[in-house]
Amino acid sequence: MRVVSVSQCLDKKLKLLGFEVADLFAIFFVLSILNFIFGSSVLFVWLPTAALALILRYGKRGKPDKYLLHFLRYQVRPATLSAFQEPSITIPPPRLRGKSL
Repeated sequence: MRVVSVSQCLDKKLKLLGFEVADLFAIFFVLSILNFIFGSSVLFVWLPTAALALILRYGKRGKPDKYLLHFLRYQVRPATLSAFQEPSITIPPPRLRGKSL
């Protein structure tokens, strides 16, 4: 019988420096935008990015996996969901003549 070794941790989360990949994308996106706007200023580029990293680190403590992605999807989707498409032409309901409520 042939035996092949298999990795024991197939369900392990992908983390770098304690952050999930989506968190790192958010941190580096903010860093790149601030660096593009303010240049190499330490005060306006690195401090807000470090603050965001700390907020993500301590704000997500105890939250489920991919919390940031689920939170953003919840914020972006419409407030009401409908099974039907919105009508392109709205027709007012008929009115009764001579009778008022």
